[in-house]
Amino acid sequence: MKYLSIAIPCYNSQDYMDKAIESCLILKDDVEIIIVDDGSKDRTAQIGDDYASLYPDTIKCIHQENGGHGQAVNTGLKNATGLYFKVLDSDDWFDQSSLVKVIETIKQLHQKDQDVDMFIANYVYEKPSANKSSVIKYTNALPQNRTFRWYDLKHFYPQQNLLMHSVIYRTQLLRNCNLQLPKHTFYVDNLFVYQPLPYVNTLYYLNVDLYRYYIGREDQSVNEKVMISRIDQQIKVNKMMIDCCDVMKLKSRKLRNYMVKYLTMITTVSTVLLIKSGTPEHLQKKNELWQYLKNKNPELYKAVKHTFLGSMMEMDGHVGKKMITTGYAISRKLFGFN
Repeated sequence: MKYLSIAIPCYNSQDYMDKAIESCLILKDDVEIIIVDDGSKDRTAQIGDDYASLYPDTIKCIHQENGGHGQAVNTGLKNATGLYFKVLDSDDWFDQSSLVKVIETIKQLHQKDQDVDMFIANYVYEKPSANKSSVIKYTNALPQNRTFRWYDLKHFYPQQNLLMHSVIYRTQLLRNCNLQLPKHTFYVDNLFVYQPLPYVNTLYYLNVDLYRYYIGREDQSVNEKVMISRIDQQIKVNKMMIDCCDVMKLKSRKLRNYMVKYLTMITTVSTVLLIKSGTPEHLQKKNELWQYLKNKNPELYKAVKHTFLGSMMEMDGHVGKKMITTGYAISRKLFGFN
């Protein structure tokens, strides 16, 4: 039995995909690695096929026409046979000792018939250009080393939002919620985490630094200039998050509050990028995004506006924009993200 399916979307990843793949091979009997070659033009396809030949019982290499990161994740999920499902970007990697602990814990839970819907571990921002690593932990917010439910949640600080890097979902849960990420769209990671949340009843947090998230490539999707150039894709995902669930009808108050906070953070990122761009077109798109939320779900709009970040985001004028961008810059400095 494969306890964990790891999908590795690859597009022109020949220079760094080996590190990602090798980091998953510590427990070959328990792990399934799905390399998805997303229409690459370099040696990515050949590298993937070579690994599949070397480890036929562990690695699959699937080739598809270019559909973007989201479509590659869809393909990975479609072909996954493991009990749990995890995405590893091709320029990132796992800490192997942490991966062993994660797999051992998942196996122990399964043997006790105590499978959880979501498994959570820490992640690390790796920024070699600054010789800096920043560990994002959840120790102040989540119960450790035991199964818990939403009502056990305390609170999440902004830098402790759940990301694709930190979550492992039960595979069948992702299928049950009909998760289908859009093609040719960046920033689908947030939708991947957000849409399944109403289906999650049981969670488990293991305090290990599993995911190593590389920061620093100039063409990286989280580079600020790149994000502004792709702002329409960010807005698209933002709107899909608004549409995917009527958050205000959720029975669990803790889950409802958390999803409001999550949506607020993503909408804040969209807003800040549009303000930093500063073009009349992008400032208009900022207003249109907030109007979209207000028209789609007035109750959710009010809940977002009642948060500290949400209350700031529609501020107009030079002073308002300055406050928003300054707060964003401070967050970048403190938490080390691009």
